[in-house]
Amino acid sequence: MINWGVIGFGRMGKQYVDCLKIKSDLFKLSGVSSKTSSNLKEFNFYKTYEELIKQKEIDAIYISTLNNTHKDLVILANTYNKKILCEKPLGMNLLEVKELHSLLKNKKENFLEAIAYRAHPITYAIFEILKDREIGQVKKIESSFGFKIKKIKRDSRLFNKDVGGGAILDLGCYPISFFNLFDQENDTKIIKSNFELCKTDVDIDGDISLKINNEIEAIGKVSFKENLENKCRVYCENAIITVPSPWLPTNNTFIEIETKSRYFKKLLSSDKNVYQHLLEASSIFFSKNGKKRDFLVDIDESLRIAKIIDLWKKK
Repeated sequence: MINWGVIGFGRMGKQYVDCLKIKSDLFKLSGVSSKTSSNLKEFNFYKTYEELIKQKEIDAIYISTLNNTHKDLVILANTYNKKILCEKPLGMNLLEVKELHSLLKNKKENFLEAIAYRAHPITYAIFEILKDREIGQVKKIESSFGFKIKKIKRDSRLFNKDVGGGAILDLGCYPISFFNLFDQENDTKIIKSNFELCKTDVDIDGDISLKINNEIEAIGKVSFKENLENKCRVYCENAIITVPSPWLPTNNTFIEIETKSRYFKKLLSSDKNVYQHLLEASSIFFSKNGKKRDFLVDIDESLRIAKIIDLWKKK
């Protein structure tokens, strides 16, 4: 049983608190701290983040505050030897993530980045499908995540550079982490990348082309200016695999498989949402001292993601 403390009570903090309130043999909600929501009498509420982190009965901390606060909170939680699940992105830039990697590289069992779809059955199902010899080798991957924001507000976290705004930093980890699933040799090279800045001087749109293991072409796109397909497609020698809702899969979802001779769907059903899956998998990871990672994003992969994001933002 992992006793969790939640830092931040915005949209994501509330999502995870709701999940942690569900009775489980794997996790329990032991405390909440927020600077913006003080009327939380139903929880063990702590006025400061450090007060919550100091509690001896709390094993793990979920960090869901603004992007620019992640680094310092991870350092603080590590000081008290807590397990850490930090919302993406881990840092504002590559330098911050490198600093955290140096801090945690010998304590990998204590950290995960909260890229939730990685713990959902849909990710496991993709690789079960790929075991079918009829499908053949992966040749190309397309992945996108984007939604249209009609009005650019300077005070919105998405468009404020000081708190880590921008489509690439906020959404880029999704296609990049999907591509990483196919990189068995830690060999991904950027072929080209582009981005478009908006009036607040953050990127509102971006695309990237990569080569994985010198074999697989990977094309990613993120956007705050248009509604993208928000799909992943894996082009194999003899089939196309389409994941219609990869990032926030519903309880009942599916994967499409199209070969030269037939089209069918792999149906997936779960009584848990994507955040429950991540909490369960993270609690198992932490209770087993990192021995059951599966597809979860550890500190090494966080650094890999940050390196590509950093180069993408510079091109």
